[in-house]
Amino acid sequence: MSKGKLFIVSGPSGSGKDTILQGVFKKHPEIKLSISSITRAMRVGEVEGEKYHFISRDEFEELLKNDMLLEHNVFVGNYYGTPKAPVEECLNAGGDMILEIDVNGAAQVREKMPDAISIFIMPPSFEVLKNRLSGRGTETEEVVEQRMTAALGEIARAKEYDYIVINDQLDVAIDDLLSIILSERLRINRQKQIIDEVLEKC
Repeated sequence: MSKGKLFIVSGPSGSGKDTILQGVFKKHPEIKLSISSITRAMRVGEVEGEKYHFISRDEFEELLKNDMLLEHNVFVGNYYGTPKAPVEECLNAGGDMILEIDVNGAAQVREKMPDAISIFIMPPSFEVLKNRLSGRGTETEEVVEQRMTAALGEIARAKEYDYIVINDQLDVAIDDLLSIILSERLRINRQKQIIDEVLEKC
């Protein structure tokens, strides 16, 4: 059985990556989403195990101590990280998995798993990004500017990625991301088993 593929997906706030991924999973439910472990409290509307595993700080530090994480970061005093075991189990079983993480976590994963395919979700323009971050006008201009600065800092690192998907039209962006995943499935190193099976029966 050929191993599955790990796809890293990153993008700034306002890029629409969450909505794109929802479309991808709806069309191809066999693709799995990596579940991160975090130490912050669960927010209203969140479900344990849907996108995050909510664990204690001691539990997280135990994962760190035993080298059981692919990547980790600290944000506002809370740990965020990706456990290795579920990713390795999925890939070894031949499944494909998407890891949605920020640019810093993506760099850590690429170092440990250089075969991973990285995809950066981009807004179509500066103006569109600012409009998306402004939302419904409920935030102050100062907050919007802070979010813009953070987003532009992430976009500056987009060249580190293998692919760029521009989210101008949602349906097109979903199909573009799926095209990358499906084309990777057709690479020769994932098809050798089929070639060998055909030749063995000659």
